[in-house]
Amino acid sequence: MSTVNIHEAKTHLSRLLERVEAGETVTIARAGKPIADLVPHVRADIVFGTLADGLSYDDATFDEPDEAIDALFGLIGPA
Repeated sequence: MSTVNIHEAKTHLSRLLERVEAGETVTIARAGKPIADLVPHVRADIVFGTLADGLSYDDATFDEPDEAIDALFGLIGPA
């Protein structure tokens, strides 16, 4: 890990990003005081359909009101 001042970071941003892309962490400082870190991006994969087999409901009562939920929203008195 290395530390650079703001002026150097602005002047050599492309080079710093190449270092970060290679896995290095670069700290940007103002008057010697660290204010930000450049770190490699970590991709967060999004997985769709993870609840496909985990949810179930009864077709016959799907559209009927649920008193417990209605009570949470103040639609009826406490259950």
